Amino acid sequence: MKVFLTGATGAIGPSTVRALVDAGHDVRAVARGADKAARVAEGGAEPINVDLFDADAVHDATAGCDAIAHLATNVPRISRMARRGSWNTHNRLRTDATRHLIAAAERHRIDTFVKESVTFLYPDHGDQWIDESVAPEPRATLLAPTVEGEELVGRFTDTGRRGVVLRFGLFYGTTSRSVDEGLRLARGRAATVAGPPDAYLSSIHTDDVATAVVAALDAPGGIYNVVDDEPLTRRDYVDAFAGAFDLGKLRLTPPWLLRVVAGSSASALLASQRVSNHRFRTATGWEPVYRSAREGWAAIAEARHGSAATR
Repeated sequence: MKVFLTGATGAIGPSTVRALVDAGHDVRAVARGADKAARVAEGGAEPINVDLFDADAVHDATAGCDAIAHLATNVPRISRMARRGSWNTHNRLRTDATRHLIAAAERHRIDTFVKESVTFLYPDHGDQWIDESVAPEPRATLLAPTVEGEELVGRFTDTGRRGVVLRFGLFYGTTSRSVDEGLRLARGRAATVAGPPDAYLSSIHTDDVATAVVAALDAPGGIYNVVDDEPLTRRDYVDAFAGAFDLGKLRLTPPWLLRVVAGSSASALLASQRVSNHRFRTATGWEPVYRSAREGWAAIAEARHGSAATR
């Protein structure tokens, strides 16, 4: 299958390119700039420079493809989340870019569309499991563009094509910024995670994101949660990170401080979300390599230590 991929140079992009190529797919991936294009080509994909907000350019770039996987995001750093306009590009990727890509898919008769989304849409459910039947939190206005993007894919499915929405948990991985940010904050005994210690956090290793995207190309249309098998409480998640890197006990960021820094986006980052991946596993046979962040962070630390030892 020839797959048009956005987000190929972001946190989940390189591993997804690799997984798609390894699965035998022909990948055309968006890469803005020579350095990014070179990295995409090294991964075995065809780089293409296209403005996702230019409908005509998107139409031309997707010609000849069999599927579109729209994974592009532009999430601001936590310190910038409360700034006016910091979410503009991210929100437009959720809405305008999705709209252009779907229009191109319809004109080219591309029947498969995979869209990245997030589990942060869900309301606080304490220690109860959350599946896809749980409605998004209506008060989370910050996430309205994400919901709009999902609805666009739903309408694509209503036309007789196959639209798949993947609601991912919190990303972490060997090359993601979560590692460097976490290690930087750990110097002051602080953690990147905020909220009550007993509140659940659903996460997903970027390598498992990649294999989920591959599996989604054959999934029935619909919305799926893609998280690891065992969501951890925030205290356990931070302890897993700290234990992997021998950091000692770290303090969770207090909720009030996140509200000051992140503004209206804080509620989505503080909710207890124990999310189930059962529907996606049943529909596709996919399963994560890392059952929880305990195994995932341990593997990341081992890889980082091994890389440092060979320098």
